Amino acid sequence: QVQLVESGGGLVQAGGSLRLSCAASGRTFSSYVMAWFRRAPGKEREFVTFIHWNGRTTSYADSVKGRFTISRDNAKNTVYLQMNSLKPEDTAVYYCAAGRMPTMSFRQYDYWGQGTQVTVSS
Repeated sequence: QVQLVESGGGLVQAGGSLRLSCAASGRTFSSYVMAWFRRAPGKEREFVTFIHWNGRTTSYADSVKGRFTISRDNAKNTVYLQMNSLKPEDTAVYYCAAGRMPTMSFRQYDYWGQGTQVTVSS
């Protein structure tokens, strides 16, 4: 069992930055692929990025590539999402997820956090 708790969301102006954190419980954190998804109002859940257990293999949605960076600290059981050059269209609830497979499909992730709101004003 893995419990995930996100933090770091908030209100920021376009062009600004935020850093999200996701703290995980459990001793097997380092064996999980960690991902971030987001859901904007009226839209379906959308893949943002994932990072392999080794911390080296990552994947990003085209919409955030070059602006967002995912990283993890297995010693702290935490995954991060650094978001730069934020745009109003990045406004969404951001969810952290843990799974066994490096995939963009939300159905393959077993554990989810409660989400943290990110609002980007124009």
